[in-house]
Amino acid sequence: MAFIKEESEDIRIAEVFSLKQEDAEEQTDIQLEYSHQFTSEDEHQSIRKKSVKTEFIKEDREEMGDPEPCRIKHTEDTEQQTEMIEENEDNEELSEAEGKAHFKTGENTLSCCQSKQIILSKTRAKKYFTCTQCGKSLTSKYSLELHMRVHTGEKPFKCSQCDKRFNQSGDLKTHEMIHTAEKPHTCDQCRKSFTIKGSLADHMRVHTGDKPFTCDQCRKSFSHSSSLRRHTNIHTGEKPYACDLCGKAFLWASYLRTHLRVHSKEKPHSCYLCGKSFAFLQSLKIHQKIHTGVREYMCFECEKTFTTAKSLKRHQRIHTGEKPYKCSHCDKRFSRSGTLKTHEMIHSGEKPYTCDQCGKSFTIKLSLTSHMRVHTGDKPFTCDQCGKSFAIKLSLTSHMRVHTGDKPFTCDQCGKSFSQSAHLKHHMSIHAGEKLYSCDQCGKAFLRASDLKNHLRVHTEEKPHSCHLCGKSFSLLQNLKIHEKIHTGVREYMCFECEKTFISASHLKLHEMIHTGEKPYKCSHCDKRFSQSAHLKTHERIHTREKPYKCSHCDKRFSQSAHLKTHERIHTGEKPYKCSHCDKRFSQSGTLKTHEMIHTGEKPYKCSHCDERFSQSAHLKTHERIHREAKSLHCMWEAFQ
Repeated sequence: MAFIKEESEDIRIAEVFSLKQEDAEEQTDIQLEYSHQFTSEDEHQSIRKKSVKTEFIKEDREEMGDPEPCRIKHTEDTEQQTEMIEENEDNEELSEAEGKAHFKTGENTLSCCQSKQIILSKTRAKKYFTCTQCGKSLTSKYSLELHMRVHTGEKPFKCSQCDKRFNQSGDLKTHEMIHTAEKPHTCDQCRKSFTIKGSLADHMRVHTGDKPFTCDQCRKSFSHSSSLRRHTNIHTGEKPYACDLCGKAFLWASYLRTHLRVHSKEKPHSCYLCGKSFAFLQSLKIHQKIHTGVREYMCFECEKTFTTAKSLKRHQRIHTGEKPYKCSHCDKRFSRSGTLKTHEMIHSGEKPYTCDQCGKSFTIKLSLTSHMRVHTGDKPFTCDQCGKSFAIKLSLTSHMRVHTGDKPFTCDQCGKSFSQSAHLKHHMSIHAGEKLYSCDQCGKAFLRASDLKNHLRVHTEEKPHSCHLCGKSFSLLQNLKIHEKIHTGVREYMCFECEKTFISASHLKLHEMIHTGEKPYKCSHCDKRFSQSAHLKTHERIHTREKPYKCSHCDKRFSQSAHLKTHERIHTGEKPYKCSHCDKRFSQSGTLKTHEMIHTGEKPYKCSHCDERFSQSAHLKTHERIHREAKSLHCMWEAFQ
């Protein structure tokens, strides 16, 4: 490693002299010219010695045989370094002028200020290497050659391991460390290693918190100069790089290159552990921390750790309450710029992400990705408890609470807890008592617009969701999902008291009230209580005599929609329930069940007084009257005795 370091330093020295080589000869000529005019013989000899020394350096430079200096940054950075070296040369020449009080010219002397002007005028005259493409001026021919590769696209340095090419040898050397896995620069705080020293210096600011680069417009500080440059473009509003496919503009060319992968769907960076591919190298690096478990960024408030500095910064806004991003259309503020952009699409109506299967558009890419799984049937997130799979990770997280019983969302009004935040939000509307959304058909009010939308299908009789196994249609997607579990036999919700299983969480919850005896819904007209809100509503209609459901064929009205549906089948003659043993059909499912007991011989209703059994509860009630009447007659007979 010491050998590599020494060689690197030698090459850097050669780089500095290569930039100075052509200019040194001219500067010597200038000095000799002035030495003839203004200096004594001793000073004249001194300048000649400097000239000889310059020639000696030139010969050493030629013996090195490597005209390409070691560089580790891109061409733009190289040009910046060249300009800095040129500026240093100017400063060195000025220092020499200040060191001498004046030049002797026989009886006359030149002041220090005049000397500076003479040297600066000659130094400025040196910048005669101008790019014919963009007009940029450079001080040496070599710098111009490097700069021209930006326009020509020339990349003469090829990696010996892969086909990647570079326009500078320094960039090639840095790249080859990826293949050798060499990272010679290690952080003494967290032991993280880097291929180049500059990256280590940047990383150390994570530990020190140093932000040396400050914006002169808003005084915001940054840990990297590149971050400051990027930030200043926000003030100017300039976005010079535009995508020719969608027209989106960017501050940097690198951002445009990154964006183009959205259109090409290119994902060149793959994880060697799990094979997952990414469009960006940075995304791959963040992903790999999942495997390594490295979370080097820690919040000092709650000690929570994160894989990236960006994630930590976002998290800290929870503690500070900072919301720096304000909507230009309304007064709403956000803690993330991405959330602001998504929100502003509500005002603009923009939906840039379109499904190529059905044409449906979305405001965010994640929604499109989730939607595509509807077409592909992909469900990559699987529960390790019951094996159920989900298309969305959030759905799996919510599902896991069924097994754990976790209810992290608590109402601050009544203390009731919920497993999902959406359920809590819905519950909070009960306390608010506001029902802003009213049906213009029947006047019924709802807490949410989505509830009203679902309700309107009662009037339109729209049933857009059909079962692909039996063809039955439903007005709500959730009802279809519950129905499909009848075919699949999936009953993932189990009662811990009696081990009975159910197809939905709501069915389990209703069942559990049998064990607890809980009846939270009380009639406002009498003291009767119910376990379900729907049962309470139906009961209260007895008191109010309300019958909101009217038959479209006659004037008869009903208190329940189910009773209306059953009644309308008298007019339509519809009998949707067919016996599986014979061809007989029925208008009600209960009538079908009773009929099928004739075929099966099942008699589930047993008399409590004798061993007689019946297929219908009505027949049992009729039979039990015999026992009651017999008992009554027996009592009367005993009374007469």
